[in-house]
Amino acid sequence: MEIGIPRKFGILANIYYYFSMEYSSLALPALFAVGALFTFVSCAAKPAAQTVGSTPAELLPAPSRSLLSGTLGSVATPPFSSHDFSSPLPLSDKSGLEYAVLAGGCFWCLEAVFENIPGVVDVVSGYTGGDARRPSYEFVSTGESGHAEAVRIAFDPSKVSYGNLLKYFWKIHDPTTKDRQGYDVGSQYRSAIFYVNEAQKKVAESSMEEQRALWPSPIVTELAPAGDFWIAEEYHQDFFRRNPNYGYCSLVIAPKMKKAGFGK
Repeated sequence: MEIGIPRKFGILANIYYYFSMEYSSLALPALFAVGALFTFVSCAAKPAAQTVGSTPAELLPAPSRSLLSGTLGSVATPPFSSHDFSSPLPLSDKSGLEYAVLAGGCFWCLEAVFENIPGVVDVVSGYTGGDARRPSYEFVSTGESGHAEAVRIAFDPSKVSYGNLLKYFWKIHDPTTKDRQGYDVGSQYRSAIFYVNEAQKKVAESSMEEQRALWPSPIVTELAPAGDFWIAEEYHQDFFRRNPNYGYCSLVIAPKMKKAGFGK
């Protein structure tokens, strides 16, 4: 999940900058400390998924997953091969499931949280919001594709409401920063709600209005009709559960999980 300067460099550079500006006498010791921290982050276990390791179907079920009988079986996520990589994923079906499409920074973060919510059946990381067909991660990372990193959430509306999903959405990202979440900068990291029908649009508008009073700065979350949703490459799927000790997962995703009420 890098563009320009990798995320881990941005985080560590900011730590050093803070100490050098606030405590000039500690600048040199801080430099050594940051160097040690960088070594730790860099040496964190590299994601096995990037070498095409286990498919999502071979993973243990997410702890709070509640599946609909006869829909997706008993695995945490359908196998990657069950999705059509060359075509947009469907946003409706006749199984009784509904879909939500949300963007709020790195899709690794969103997926990790939403797949733990009871009533959620499947969470897929992907790209949406742009016009380019079958975009690659490399193209989206340039910030020029028009697409945002997003998740498609399949959920059972009898067990969790769309409004409840939005409560988690507001809780785990900052909707007041345009085209960025922390050190992830670019239009691909924008905050957005892509509604799949008019009912979702109304719920989203109401939810956003409630949130305005809770934030010190204006909310910049985009509210737009859902367009084509393209599944991301296999190594992005279930990234946090497959690579919990990866540097970015430990430093960025784990705190979001805790904030959402999951994890230690």
